[in-house]
Amino acid sequence: MEAREPLRELRDALRAVLARVREGEPGEGREPFELPRFWDALGQTFKITSQEATKLSLAFSRPPVTSAEDCRKLSEDVQNAILAVATVYYWLPKGQGTTLRKMVRDATTEVVEGMIQLTETILSASLESLSQEQLISTGSVWEACEQVSNLPRDNQAAVVSALGTCLGVVKDALEEMEHALVEGQDPYSDIMEDEELGFRGNRDTYWSEADRKLLSSCMGLMKASKACLKKVLGVVKAYGKADSPEQIAQLDDLADIANEISPSVDELALSMYPPMNQLAVRLNAAKLASVLKKVLEITKTSHVCPSSEEGWVQFLTGAVDHNMNKIKNFTQGQL
Repeated sequence: MEAREPLRELRDALRAVLARVREGEPGEGREPFELPRFWDALGQTFKITSQEATKLSLAFSRPPVTSAEDCRKLSEDVQNAILAVATVYYWLPKGQGTTLRKMVRDATTEVVEGMIQLTETILSASLESLSQEQLISTGSVWEACEQVSNLPRDNQAAVVSALGTCLGVVKDALEEMEHALVEGQDPYSDIMEDEELGFRGNRDTYWSEADRKLLSSCMGLMKASKACLKKVLGVVKAYGKADSPEQIAQLDDLADIANEISPSVDELALSMYPPMNQLAVRLNAAKLASVLKKVLEITKTSHVCPSSEEGWVQFLTGAVDHNMNKIKNFTQGQL
């Protein structure tokens, strides 16, 4: 039991580091910040952490039982490796972009969480054997540490990655809704009336004709969401820069508002299923339309939108207004 004590202390120390990484603010150092130096240092700390995870796991994978002294040394090495990861993460100032910083924070958090999980797995297992859980936990730390090579290297790349993720979610929601519309034909359309009951079946399971008219414009709004994200992603890739504080801030503004598109699309899609509450659909559509117009407005006034790109911004703004006006007309009686 004595050999486990340093591991318990390690677990508690790692939990404290995790809390600080999740909540802490960046340190604005006095030295001028150098992005290449930051990435070199972060890569090195992730690599060392991966190695320390391997050492720790091997020490508790076979007899003889690791001594308390060796366990303490291993625990200190792991703790120092994790502290180094957290310290380097803190070097990254907000001025480099909040989108980039969030992605680095998420990667750092995953490494610390992985190491906590590995420590807990060793603590709960027999000290003389390598369990399946321990193998999985060790592999999870390795994977988390390898992520550093896939992280975006500046805020422009971070925003491209964030927009790509949003676009993927919106595409999935749109495809799901298109599938539901094909599948969700009125199952009683070939029956005029039930002879005994005197009315057609459960209307809660399909869309009425009035619902379908409204759905058409809602789908138009969802398609506009996809087109909007696709276009914004294209201009950020083509014209986005992270060379000045103003450019970095503009990219963050775009990522923040674009991040609201997919949950707004999801809310609209959920309210579109039968039995449809047309007023709820109208409210969710209005919320999505508002988010889309903000995205288009921010895009138009930022450095990613030269005058040659303003045409599609205007076109998509018109498409959002057109579909929203139709939705308002169809639901006027619900107010």
